[in-house]
Amino acid sequence: MKRFCDWVTRYMAVIVLAAAVAAFVWPEVMDVVKTSWISALLGCVMFGMGLTLEWKDFAGVFARPKEVCIGVVCQFLLMPGIAWCLVRLMSLPPELAVGVLLVGCCPGGTSSNVITFLAKGDVALSVGMTMVSTLLAPIATPLLVKLLAGAVIPVNFWGMFLSIVQVILLPIALGLLAKRFFPDITTKATAYLPAFSTLVITLIVVAVVAANAEKLHSCGWIVITAVILHNLCGYALGYAAARLLRLGRQKATTVSVEVGMQNSGLACSLAAAHFPDLALASVPGAVFSVWHNISGALIARLYARLNDRNAVATDQCATTKNGR
Repeated sequence: MKRFCDWVTRYMAVIVLAAAVAAFVWPEVMDVVKTSWISALLGCVMFGMGLTLEWKDFAGVFARPKEVCIGVVCQFLLMPGIAWCLVRLMSLPPELAVGVLLVGCCPGGTSSNVITFLAKGDVALSVGMTMVSTLLAPIATPLLVKLLAGAVIPVNFWGMFLSIVQVILLPIALGLLAKRFFPDITTKATAYLPAFSTLVITLIVVAVVAANAEKLHSCGWIVITAVILHNLCGYALGYAAARLLRLGRQKATTVSVEVGMQNSGLACSLAAAHFPDLALASVPGAVFSVWHNISGALIARLYARLNDRNAVATDQCATTKNGR
């Protein structure tokens, strides 16, 4: 079982992509996974995230508030801003515009910590950013969606707030409590959580793609283009902003990954719950779920090489100074 879970985690991007293609080609077969399940499925992922957290993680956030604040501000400024610009520049129809804006206004993605580790970034900072942006999401996400999408379609702030509390905060709190009172069981389960999260995210993608396969035929490339640009701009501007604010390369790598990778499952859940009349509103979130796992794996390799070179250069400079 452990070997299978390692395989699932290693090939996450391939599994999600294959499932999305299958749902697109054979929607009548894959629609056994219903869109009404999305909130419950995402809650399972968030419960798993709660199982991986410890109270010392919260202490770590307060130990480095400046860096975490820079990352979280970039998260909730850059991605919504990029989404708004893409919606305007590409003249997206309302149902797609709402979907892209939802993705942009969500907190950091749950897989960003793994990608940061592979990219040789600052994992502790990544965990802190994910945790803080997730805890702020019940207020920040509905507020930003109302601000940016309110002119396109009415947005229920309090309804969205309650949805995020139920889908994000409550499961995380239950996960923390489970770890507190059942440490032996949860410690054993933690090793299998990355694979579990991968499979659950795959089911979310299948549900959305299968339900909207017909409409994707007509607008698929528009959505894919918007999602790819959104994600890549997030990586680039996140890194640039961190460097401009004088964070080191390793920390800038972390901010880049955190900003670029969104909790797109939450975007799908919110679209299904609050914009049921806009059939395509959940599609950008599903496409983002597929794409950012592919781009995350690629950018992790790029950043790992850059950080290795930087570490070597730093060591050589230190050796030269000591030699003098």
